[in-house]
Amino acid sequence: MTEKKEKKTTTKEKNTDDVIFVGQKPPMAYVLAVVTQFNSNGSKVITIKARGRSISTAVDTAEITNAKIKEIKIGTETVTNEEGRDKNISSIEISLTNS
Repeated sequence: MTEKKEKKTTTKEKNTDDVIFVGQKPPMAYVLAVVTQFNSNGSKVITIKARGRSISTAVDTAEITNAKIKEIKIGTETVTNEEGRDKNISSIEISLTNS
């Protein structure tokens, strides 16, 4: 009798339901989205993403939700505008856990 062992490799992919992209709306709209994700989907970690001027709204959203901040990633993205010039835009990712 021979046994076959199979290696199972799994890759962790971020579920797009657990990511909230912040834009032009007021912070309370995104707070509602975060609370809804925690309650309805049973998500343990929610990520808030924003770029440029929306970063302050993302930070406000994270503070208002009363969730524990797990991780904050900041960075710069290079975007080519309509004129063909490269432009640097700041970005942020805030990971929240339901405590």
